[in-house]
Amino acid sequence: MRLFICASCLFGLIVPSFETKALTFEELPVKQASKQWEVQIGKAEAGNGMAKPEKGAFHTYAVEIKNIGHDVASAEIFVYRNEPNSSTKFSLWNIPHENPVSLAKSLNHGSSVKHRNLLMAENATELEVDMIWTEKGSEGRLLKETFIFKGDES
Repeated sequence: MRLFICASCLFGLIVPSFETKALTFEELPVKQASKQWEVQIGKAEAGNGMAKPEKGAFHTYAVEIKNIGHDVASAEIFVYRNEPNSSTKFSLWNIPHENPVSLAKSLNHGSSVKHRNLLMAENATELEVDMIWTEKGSEGRLLKETFIFKGDES
C-alpha cells in the first residue's frame, strides 16, 4: 500500500498539469484600433431569439467595426476563432466579397458594422478580426489588417 501511495505521488509530480484556457475578458468593452479601423468587443445583446452563454460550451460577445480613417472603395470583414492544438482557424462571421462596395459606402458615412450576438466556443483562446479593403484610387491593391484579441487567460 505504501508503494502505491509513493508511486501515485511520484506520478503526480512527473505528469505535467493540464491547464485550461479560454477567451474571456475582465472588462468589456475592449478595443483595438489602427489608423484605419476600430474594432470593439463588447457584451452581447440579449433578447428574444438571441443566444445566451452556456457554461462549458460557449460565450457570447458583440463585435463592432468602424472606419476611423480615409474613405475606402471596398471592404470585407472576416472573424475567426482559434482551436487549441491546431493551426486551423474557424470562421465565426464574415461579410465577403459579394457586397464590398456597399459595405465600404456604409462605413465611409460613419455607420459601423455590428454583430450583436457572436458565439465563441469556450475552448477558444483567440478572436481574430481580419479587415480587407481597397483605397479609393487604388482599387486593384488589396490591403489587410488583423486584430487579435486574446482576453484574459483563465
